[in-house]
Amino acid sequence: MRKSISVAFFSTVSTLMVLGIVLMGGSEWLLFRNYFAKDRYATLDEVVNVTRRTAQYLVQEAALPEGEELDTLSTKLEIIGESAEAYLFFTDNEGNVLIASNPDKLSGCAVPEEVLQKTDAAPENYHLFSTMDGVLTEKSYVSASELRSERGGHSGYVFLCSSGEQLTEFKQQFWSNFLLSSCVMLLCASVLTKVLMHKLTDPLQKVTDAAQRFGGGDLSVRVEGVEGEGEVADLARTFNTMAENIQMNDNSRGQFMGNIAHELRTPMTTIKGFIDGILDGTIPPEMQNHYLQLVSEETGRLARLIQNMLDLSKLESGEYQVNARMFNIWETLTGVALSAEQRINDGMIDIDGLTMDEKVLVYADPDLIHQVAYNLLDNAIKFTPAGGTIRFSVEKLGPEVEISIWNSGQGISPEALPYVFQRFYKEDRSRGLHARGAGLGLNICKVLVNLSGGQIRVESQQGEWCKFVFTLPTQPPNPGEMKRLPDESGRPGAVEDPASMKPVN
Repeated sequence: MRKSISVAFFSTVSTLMVLGIVLMGGSEWLLFRNYFAKDRYATLDEVVNVTRRTAQYLVQEAALPEGEELDTLSTKLEIIGESAEAYLFFTDNEGNVLIASNPDKLSGCAVPEEVLQKTDAAPENYHLFSTMDGVLTEKSYVSASELRSERGGHSGYVFLCSSGEQLTEFKQQFWSNFLLSSCVMLLCASVLTKVLMHKLTDPLQKVTDAAQRFGGGDLSVRVEGVEGEGEVADLARTFNTMAENIQMNDNSRGQFMGNIAHELRTPMTTIKGFIDGILDGTIPPEMQNHYLQLVSEETGRLARLIQNMLDLSKLESGEYQVNARMFNIWETLTGVALSAEQRINDGMIDIDGLTMDEKVLVYADPDLIHQVAYNLLDNAIKFTPAGGTIRFSVEKLGPEVEISIWNSGQGISPEALPYVFQRFYKEDRSRGLHARGAGLGLNICKVLVNLSGGQIRVESQQGEWCKFVFTLPTQPPNPGEMKRLPDESGRPGAVEDPASMKPVN
């Protein structure tokens, strides 16, 4: 049977409270009873000293007084007993009762030998709460003391007794009051516990319901109405954050698959159309080489797209081994520019800033940085108009080097700037000279620069220019000090060690 947290909590609290009440009641009862007995015995001990004088009179006489003298003695004993709310009696050495202030309280004539022995062994007065084997008519507090003659000989015993009826009455009142107080306390505690548990379990139930709906596939569900501080509110906020991340990842995954399908379908449709045109004779023989050249270009586009996707997959899964070392960044930039010389000349683009004379060392994987520089230059060539300019710049800033590739042209709109490094993102309307590319190049640049321990950003003046800037360390970095740019959701990514491709805590 399923046991809810409220039932379990209430059962536990109730059990603990009942045990606590029982323990408290028992300890208080023992405390009160001992205090009551101690008080009674103290009073009886004080009276014993007075009774000893009377006892000396009896001890010195060979026999009990008679007549008026006996009445007078009994009256004195009774007065002494009433002063302490007690009664007393005397016995001889054998425990036989000689005289009592209240004979009605006695039902026997001799005190047991065991009581006499304990009285003799007691350093002062011997205390007990008993009927002394039926000598007394009821349980009483008894203070017993031995008597001695003027010569020091043992001459008898005196017993001062106080009825235990008061303790019985007190016991009844104590337990009845305690039981009533306990019931009221349990009732109040139950109500308070119920209210507190409702405040605790209601938010938990909301989280549970949201989690069940979320597990059922409703990724838009969120925990509502749980605010404030505390563990439950933190749990609700954590759940909402988790749900947002999962939904965002799911949306990104769907968009990713849609973009892949679109990017693959476009060149494949073009290829199929041209080949079908050649096969069915729609394209005349003299034009076939031209269209076969287009087919070749589209096939190359497919190959580059697939290769980029494979590169991203390897980088993100950690399969790529980064081989960082010191090298001259100018050699990489010059090599990339020379490899694209034909495209630059065809586009009638001017190159500024390149130099073979400077030497600026950075610590990174040369192959990765070559890919970054190639992608950024390829991007700049695509969107630089004829007669435009591409400018390279390298500047050393303390423990890092800042590399920038600037190009003239339409630039990027302010609304698009936060998204240019996202996968498959293209803003052809604002940069609008070409629609080539799959939108993976800049995303790959971001991943590669981050893996190298640097950062990358974009600056632009719409209608005039655009500049991509990335940084690289000038010495082997401490993984704990590496930085990562925010991911697509806007949160900082996990720092990774370039040498191992593993996250650094």
